[in-house]
Amino acid sequence: MERITDLGTAPDGKPFRGIAIGGPDLSARVLTFGAALQDLRLAGHAPPLVLGYAEPRGYFDNPHKLGAVVGRCANRIAGGQFTLDGRTHRLDRNDGGVQTLHGGADGVQNKSWDLADHGPGHVSLGLHLPGGHMGFPGALDLLCTYRVAGAALEIELQARTDAPTYCNLTNHSYFTLTGAPTTRGHRLRIAAEEVLELDARMIPTGRPVPVAGTGLDFRRPAAPEVPLDHNFCLAETRRALTPVAVLEAAGLSMTLSTTEPGLQVYDGRALDRTGQAGLCGGTHGPHAGIALEPQAWPDAPNQPWSAQALLRPGETYRHLTRLAFSRPASS
Repeated sequence: MERITDLGTAPDGKPFRGIAIGGPDLSARVLTFGAALQDLRLAGHAPPLVLGYAEPRGYFDNPHKLGAVVGRCANRIAGGQFTLDGRTHRLDRNDGGVQTLHGGADGVQNKSWDLADHGPGHVSLGLHLPGGHMGFPGALDLLCTYRVAGAALEIELQARTDAPTYCNLTNHSYFTLTGAPTTRGHRLRIAAEEVLELDARMIPTGRPVPVAGTGLDFRRPAAPEVPLDHNFCLAETRRALTPVAVLEAAGLSMTLSTTEPGLQVYDGRALDRTGQAGLCGGTHGPHAGIALEPQAWPDAPNQPWSAQALLRPGETYRHLTRLAFSRPASS
């Protein structure tokens, strides 16, 4: 099998490549543009496990961030600014002209990453962001590694900086275990007692609130039927790799483990059929996949939990997420 495919040239003039990794149980295809996970397949299970565009060049215009790594700060930053060490930094306000979303219009999801290392079961991609990029202080050197082990995919994100900054990366894949037009029939469990309260702009008010007695209580498996674009509070700080969520459907289970303190869950309601053809041939409509995005809690630079995303020189940001697939023994 050809492991590296030359796909031509990206919009920035850099080489555009696709890299296949995997083994007998699980296989994946990763693109250098956006460090995107284009495809993920489990042996004996026909449909793809993630939403993806069939045409790799479709990732040059990827408004819903399918499969891409997003940042340097995932999620929203209120007012498109923050103050760090007494200095105010004004960012690219790409969300309604009033706040910053996923690192700005030229976030890492819209960048060509360099192929740093690869083998049959892994690929590593690197990216350098200069200081001042999208208004953020500090140059940032990033490394993204996808690694297949058995029926599990690990996504490791690392960063180092030369000046104090904020860094909060995540993979923005949308998951579907059936390949059906919507994720109806999926059940989700999340090990979170609290969720962040949001204002009308989707900015946290600064107050975690209990999930008990609300439609956001997924401590036991439940159908994700309520509108979802929320951060579930898993922990107050980054920690050792911990199982935090399970997605189930059609006799298949995906267990998500992560080091990150939060899990943003988005139901994909804004997906629309005017986009590019997906891996199964049709276009992706509303609720075609559910995004599970491990990360620091949103708007960290302006909130009491700012330490979750703060990165200083000499430190290494390290985010690890593991997606493990299994079937009941009888299937």
